[in-house]
Amino acid sequence: MSTAFEMTGGQVTIDGRKILRGIDLRVDDGEVVAVLGANGSGKSTLVRSLLGVQPLSGGSILLYGHPPARFREWRRIGYVPQRLSVGGGVPATVREVVASGRIARQRRGRWTSAADRQAVSAALDEVGLSDRAGDPVSSLSGGQQQRVLIARALAGEPDAFVMDEPTAGVDAASQRMLAKTMAGLVERGKTVVLVAHELGAMEPLISRAVVLNQGCKVHDGAPPSPVGTHALPGHDHVHPHEPAPAESSLPGWALAQEKA
Repeated sequence: MSTAFEMTGGQVTIDGRKILRGIDLRVDDGEVVAVLGANGSGKSTLVRSLLGVQPLSGGSILLYGHPPARFREWRRIGYVPQRLSVGGGVPATVREVVASGRIARQRRGRWTSAADRQAVSAALDEVGLSDRAGDPVSSLSGGQQQRVLIARALAGEPDAFVMDEPTAGVDAASQRMLAKTMAGLVERGKTVVLVAHELGAMEPLISRAVVLNQGCKVHDGAPPSPVGTHALPGHDHVHPHEPAPAESSLPGWALAQEKA
């Protein structure tokens, strides 16, 4: 079994504040790992660091055995950010955004192939948005836009998925859709790293949970038992997101997806 992600002694300090404190984390192929913790515990920073988006101030990262700066097989990783960036100018359609997930698999200057079109159609169908393929993505609800981001990652047919709070602030239908999609990924043996406040319907699919507290790893094993009405460690009722990284800090593969 190979290792998809490996962080050793990971530290992140931003503006003098320690965000991650000596994190050791290994995610092997086929694992479905949930990253849990309170707001500000470092969950999103952890997954951005795993992808090389957020530089470490100490420690090291390996992606399939290579440091992020030397990793060339970005087609193997699908990233689902917290939200879709919908900018001005010519409005992108749902299909166009999802099709951007194929970029890492295309050679420069190559026309879109039948395989590309088939992968995009399959991804749209999987998230229940085939009927909205030609609509401007800006016309969709927040939950539907999150489905677009998941479809974009699916279209790339990666080996591993990194999802940063895909269910935060979305409707119940979109949460059920994600659980169904996750089940399909598990059946296909895909690797998943999922940041979440609550697991809900996804809990049976999780093979391992990592809990952060103030930038430290305080649990690594079976998903913790629910406590009270909302449950998993660190849950609170207000869910502000950590600020998104500046576009200039994103690697090329992520920048292309963010601008789609």
